[in-house]
Amino acid sequence: MIEASTAFDPADARCWIERGRREDHAEQLARAWTAFPDLPNEAPAQDRMARIRERVAALRPLNDAIREEGESERKRRNFAFVKRRIAKGKADARDHFILQASVRRGYDWDDAVQYADGSIAAISGWEPRRSFHTRSGASADPLDSAYAQGFRDGGGCFDDPFDAARRAYAAAAATQRERTASVQPMSRPLPSSWPFPTDAPRPTRWARRLLIIGATAAADADLALPAMLQSRPGHQDMTMILAAPSQGFSLWNSVGKVETQSRQSPLPVLLAGVDPDDILVVAHGDDLDWIDHHAALLPLCRTMERTRNSVIQQRGQFRAWLDRGLDTGEIMAGGHICWTKVAQGLSGRLGEFIARYGGPARPRGHQIVVELTDGTSANGFMTPQGDQLKPEAIISNKAHLRKHMAAMLRRFASAIPHY
Repeated sequence: MIEASTAFDPADARCWIERGRREDHAEQLARAWTAFPDLPNEAPAQDRMARIRERVAALRPLNDAIREEGESERKRRNFAFVKRRIAKGKADARDHFILQASVRRGYDWDDAVQYADGSIAAISGWEPRRSFHTRSGASADPLDSAYAQGFRDGGGCFDDPFDAARRAYAAAAATQRERTASVQPMSRPLPSSWPFPTDAPRPTRWARRLLIIGATAAADADLALPAMLQSRPGHQDMTMILAAPSQGFSLWNSVGKVETQSRQSPLPVLLAGVDPDDILVVAHGDDLDWIDHHAALLPLCRTMERTRNSVIQQRGQFRAWLDRGLDTGEIMAGGHICWTKVAQGLSGRLGEFIARYGGPARPRGHQIVVELTDGTSANGFMTPQGDQLKPEAIISNKAHLRKHMAAMLRRFASAIPHY
């Protein structure tokens, strides 16, 4: 083992090791600098240039070896990447052809890529590249030869003038067969394809809502799903199911615990007697794949959504979904609220009603005002139960302004005129 040195001396292997060189490379560099050191500045210029050329010539084998090692490492990593894609089931036809060229033909990476391009061109019914369009399909260039070999192995023929038409017809017929075979009757879309929650769907009673949470999301402290659930009164009435890959499904509660009597129960058993109008899936990765695998067991309903993207976005989407929950006897209008910020403050519009920030209230608090689109106060409206609605409200925490404004807009939008 060579000890490190702090002084820069190109004739000392330690200075090269400190700068990231391997020991064998460092020793060769040091030997070259020892045999051909720089001449002093007083030496003639032509002598100094000659010395530099001698040192470059001495280092050429090392530089060539380093370049070859880097090229070999690049090809090895590329092949390893393709093998990982195939092992995970994410590979396409090109990946399989690349590996086939390596195993069956012994091609390296660059040749294997050209072989795959030729094979895909042949089975897709494409014309071969212009540089390969010769009667023999032969070429002195190894890359050209690899492409031509892949083209022939894929069913292409350079000598047949009708080859492209024949292959194009066969490719079109094969594509039609694949489409026919791949079309499987599905009673419902996969949860992974469901849209993310918004405020557009109409609110639903908690008892008619179904929440399916992946095990990873349930244990994620950044998402903090239990805390968000516990802040919503009435959420206990909905059905909450925990999905754990390769383990099963079980009932879950907002405390973050699995109910022991339902541990690893079949999904149809957990959904027995459940008739949801609104389903939300909070899962990703393996958890979402596990839920997709059991999609045929999920009920069909009016609104089916799932959270996605970053943690912050998922929290916002989950909050929007929770806002659509209704308590027993509560009536709220649905629809998307259009929010705007003007100089006077936040405002939102739903239907013919506009809720705006009325400014600080006296002696304390913040005022919310509900108006009609013509600017008049929204007086003379009542709930379907006959309770009079007030177009003004005072809240203590301005951070909750948007939530209270949304609730007031939905109450007024579901109200009836009072004559």
